[in-house]
Amino acid sequence: MTVFDWLEGVALPTGQSAFDVVEVRFKANRKAFFRRSGGLDVQVGDVISVEAERGHDIGVVSLRGELVRAQMSAKKVRDDHELKKVLRKASQDDIDLWQKARMREGETMTKSREIIQRLGLRMKLSDVEFQGDGKKATYYYTSEDRVDFRDLVRELAGAFAVRVEMRQIGARQEAARVGGIGVCGRELCCASWLTDFRSVSTSAARYQQMSLNPQKLAGQCGKLKCCLNFELDQYVESVKEFPSPNAKIKMKEGRAVVFKMDIFKKLVYLLHLDAPAAGPVPVSLDDMKELMAMNERGEYPHSLSEFALQEEPDEVDSVYSNVVGQDSLTRFDEQRQKRRKKGGGRPDPGGKPKRTGGQTNRGRSKDAPKSAAPDSERRSGDAQLKATSGSGQNKGRGRGKGGPAPSTNNNQKKEG
Repeated sequence: MTVFDWLEGVALPTGQSAFDVVEVRFKANRKAFFRRSGGLDVQVGDVISVEAERGHDIGVVSLRGELVRAQMSAKKVRDDHELKKVLRKASQDDIDLWQKARMREGETMTKSREIIQRLGLRMKLSDVEFQGDGKKATYYYTSEDRVDFRDLVRELAGAFAVRVEMRQIGARQEAARVGGIGVCGRELCCASWLTDFRSVSTSAARYQQMSLNPQKLAGQCGKLKCCLNFELDQYVESVKEFPSPNAKIKMKEGRAVVFKMDIFKKLVYLLHLDAPAAGPVPVSLDDMKELMAMNERGEYPHSLSEFALQEEPDEVDSVYSNVVGQDSLTRFDEQRQKRRKKGGGRPDPGGKPKRTGGQTNRGRSKDAPKSAAPDSERRSGDAQLKATSGSGQNKGRGRGKGGPAPSTNNNQKKEG
């Protein structure tokens, strides 16, 4: 809500005095204009005491000089006798009294909500603001219906010994007073700079091709987000170049309709009605206009594959995400290396390789020559002889108990 004074330091014309009205900021960025009296010189940031109804209020100077005149013109505030005056610069006693009044606001709001609930009033108390001298309290509330709060005002005045003013505000003004952080990660626009609350409709989301999900389109105030209007004019201007969302393309193989449009890449996605499982086909904006012109001339293309484009990978995913280190959510996890198989043995669930006849296959190459000495290789040779002789039942088994020992001659194995 701050305003940069670009006229500060610029000398005024000869014979012209400085503008005698200053802008003063109060709680929740509430601002008002006050006239300096008696040639009082104040600077931006000074804590001053100003006139109020039946007392005085404390505020901070937020703007002075010729720029205040422009602000008054923008907010349509008249420079006449109705403007209240700046009394003096706040003394330490004024500041202490102001701080005590501010410290009462939290407790006052809690007890006031209990009174509202006891009276059964359908209203929501949003904020309480005490005047600088502590003699008046302004209650800000929201309600969908008209509320008769005459009994409430009497109870509040008797409970807190102050003059009570009830002021109804809307949902957007309530969010501006409470403040918060939006889904974009920044402070709410209504709490930082936005003062003109214009109506927002769902057509703004339709123009920007957003999902009509109330939970995503609504802000903290429960209404549609104000930022939906920020880029709406550019979208409306860009959509004029694109065909109607209801446009249809006739082909020899059937018809295609507009699935969606990408105004940034100048693409139109067409969906084949006879083959919807194939998915939308991206077509450039120029090709789309050419297809529509062909249909007007009575010409029908064979299929959409003649005009389909190959979409390029997203630059953000391929470049930016890798630069900032967001390419994978498991990039810090330990990489588990798969155990490589060595030889012909397969590791069992316990992690030990399978043994064949009492000797492992570890460290033995596939084409290594066989030796006739070990007993385990005699058994494997016996299994090979049985397999080649057509006995499929005992394939791969060693010889049984009491069976004859096979010959270890390689030539005999080949003959068998």
